[in-house]
Amino acid sequence: MYAALLNNVLVLAVDEAQKQQNKNLSQKYFCPHCQREVQLIIKKERSYFKHLAQVTNMSGENKEHALSKELLYTALRKTHFDAQMETSLANGQLRADILASPKLAFEIQCAPLNKSEFRHRHSLYWNLGIKDIWIVGKRHYLEQNLKKSQLIFFRNNQAWRDYYLEINPQQEILRLKYNVLLEPVTNKLHYQIQVFNLNPVGLRNLWHFQPNLQKYQVNAQKQKEYLQLQLAQKSLKGMQIAEKLYKKRQTIEDLPSWVFQNFRAVNTCDNVTKYLNQT
Repeated sequence: MYAALLNNVLVLAVDEAQKQQNKNLSQKYFCPHCQREVQLIIKKERSYFKHLAQVTNMSGENKEHALSKELLYTALRKTHFDAQMETSLANGQLRADILASPKLAFEIQCAPLNKSEFRHRHSLYWNLGIKDIWIVGKRHYLEQNLKKSQLIFFRNNQAWRDYYLEINPQQEILRLKYNVLLEPVTNKLHYQIQVFNLNPVGLRNLWHFQPNLQKYQVNAQKQKEYLQLQLAQKSLKGMQIAEKLYKKRQTIEDLPSWVFQNFRAVNTCDNVTKYLNQT
């Protein structure tokens, strides 16, 4: 990472390294994408920012998972589902957190999960003809910016569009984040939120929820400035787009207005890359 946030202002690693060497300052920097704290690494050949190692509280995650599972199971049983916990499926290859019916399962994910493991479990459900709904714990909550690790948990339907389900067992609620869209160029998320109590009434309200979908607004100039910054910093995205622009013999000023104005679905590339790949 060659840039980070300092007091909510984007700064370059090379500039901060120079300041620290001259004044021996100690500052707190944060990632502009995930908001986690990062450390300035100063080396002779180059300076950069690096994410601080996270300490994983597996005991806390296990408690969160167990309590979430118990609350959802109880609510489903009271809603007249013949729900079962820890059901073995696919000749023991798969264990469903909660099998609500022969065609519906719920997975509550509080711990890390890589894409290959998710695909394996999801494909087993698919082969069995079971719809798997994934509900995430605190570790995976959606915030301002999208993380790649969150993409696997999205689902889509006509009423909610792209949506994401979160559980908070301490508050005994389910949180639906729906109508999720990404800004044209950045990874900043826009979504609506509806909270449901983790009880039979709350589940019924969730099943029948028919929202009015908002139309989001975006500052096209800010999107353009973000792209200019990516190019100037020579980030991975910036270098990839710069190469495509060079091959097309185009500049940022040649890009059509929709590139900076139209929101995009999750799990799609930014509009600039989309346009350059099409033309």
